[in-house]
Amino acid sequence: MSESSTTGRGPTAFPWIKGSLTLLGTLALCFGQTACQPSRTSDRLIVASAGRISALDPARANTFGALQLLSAIGDTLYKRSASGDLQPSLASALPDISADGRTITIPLREDVLFHDGTRFDAEAMAFSLRRFLRIGRLNYIVGGRITAVETPKPFQLRLQLSRPSTSLVNLLTSTNLTPVSPTAYRDYENRALNDRFIGTGPYRLTHFRAVEQRLEPFDQYWGEPPRNAGLEMIYLSNSTALFGAMSSGEVDVLLSDAIDEDQRLALNRLADKGMLREGKGPALVIGYVTLLSNAPPFQDPRVRRAMALSLDRDLISQRVSHGLRPPLRSLVPPGLEGGEGDPWPSLNIAKARTLLQNAGYCNGRVLSVPFTYRSNVPADRLMALIWQAQLQRDLPDCLTLDLNGMESTTVYRQLGDGTFAAVMLDWRGPYPDPEAYLSPLLSCKASKGFICERGEAAKSGSFWTTPGLNRALQQSDRNRGRKRLDELEAIEAMAAQGSAYIPVWLVTARAWSQTSLATPEFDGNGQVKLAQLKEVRR
Repeated sequence: MSESSTTGRGPTAFPWIKGSLTLLGTLALCFGQTACQPSRTSDRLIVASAGRISALDPARANTFGALQLLSAIGDTLYKRSASGDLQPSLASALPDISADGRTITIPLREDVLFHDGTRFDAEAMAFSLRRFLRIGRLNYIVGGRITAVETPKPFQLRLQLSRPSTSLVNLLTSTNLTPVSPTAYRDYENRALNDRFIGTGPYRLTHFRAVEQRLEPFDQYWGEPPRNAGLEMIYLSNSTALFGAMSSGEVDVLLSDAIDEDQRLALNRLADKGMLREGKGPALVIGYVTLLSNAPPFQDPRVRRAMALSLDRDLISQRVSHGLRPPLRSLVPPGLEGGEGDPWPSLNIAKARTLLQNAGYCNGRVLSVPFTYRSNVPADRLMALIWQAQLQRDLPDCLTLDLNGMESTTVYRQLGDGTFAAVMLDWRGPYPDPEAYLSPLLSCKASKGFICERGEAAKSGSFWTTPGLNRALQQSDRNRGRKRLDELEAIEAMAAQGSAYIPVWLVTARAWSQTSLATPEFDGNGQVKLAQLKEVRR
């Protein structure tokens, strides 16, 4: 476990981080004591998270921090409520879908301005959509479904589709489709603009650094104005710094994307005692293991299935997260349509041993698996150590893990090269739909037998497919209701049988605020409603 739990030391035992952000000082645990709060230099709320923002362009952003920021300074056509309902945002009504499912017509609001004072209309939305289709880092999520973006009227958008698509409406809630001002981005139609942003959101960006941004209310915003005087978004390098800043009251709100599990538990307990406020959002992040299926030893499906059967999810959940990351046996989060089942097998050491024996292991031959975890993600390291110890206990004569930590950006860069035999990863779908989880891991454009040579399955590092899988993916996206659920269940059954991915756990979005603020609220896409943050009377 982490240093704080194994040594019994509290957070004051950690060395305090030193950096250029002068608003952070000495750690002082003064929960609920106004006199202990540091003096404020402005009325803006301070919101802390981990990492840094390197890509602010909606077409290129793919990190939690960047998407959270964009959700405050931009808008999307539609939003998902916390209960999952589709709500118009820049659209003025729900989309109209033609009888054949190939044309989607979207009426737009007529009272929206960009931060540069120019008008938002159908041409502006079309500009942003076409730009995303050309240069978007995640433009594969469209999957060739949009064949034309049309503007039949000044405030009417029309999408022509290559095939009917049930998930496309959910796609229209994706932060990556946030519109930008055609005037401000005239010279950036085919390249990214990563250090400025001109959108339509409730805040406008007035200062940008990779580790600090200032957001001020946009006084010409079309909707409800922010309930606060503005935000200072800051990003710290490690969990100890984030925990210390929240503990001392030097930040108003803390987002939970990179908090160590022991410190997350400590924050939960403080919230239970009324010393902090804790908001919970939808559980949309899955943690999973990818196995390289086109090279030994995982070319052999028996070995992949043995790995899946050898994983004690309950033990890992408790030891890593004190149960805050519940075990997961599906690639689709349970809160989404089609995520209710458990197609992956639970722990079965006897079956794992039999499969390994049939593959030529055990009986004097131990399979040593190189297992890579992201060194800058503490939960990954703990997961790897606990699984390694569990296998040493349960299958010492058959299977062992040889652990290797690597920084996450390096892992992502090398993943599609087939570098990792086994690697721990996580995934947050860019929009809340099973398609956003299954297609990025399973879709394949060119294959030979069970090997994907080109497509998302190759880019994801598994290189696995099976005959009929891609067709099943497309077919599931054409249908609705029970028929779609049955098809999603069949797809996951194929993936579970192939065992190139092993779901491990589910992560719930959380945020904490000081007691002087209202409890943070989340939308249906797992982002904090920053404009709703407000002070409350004690």
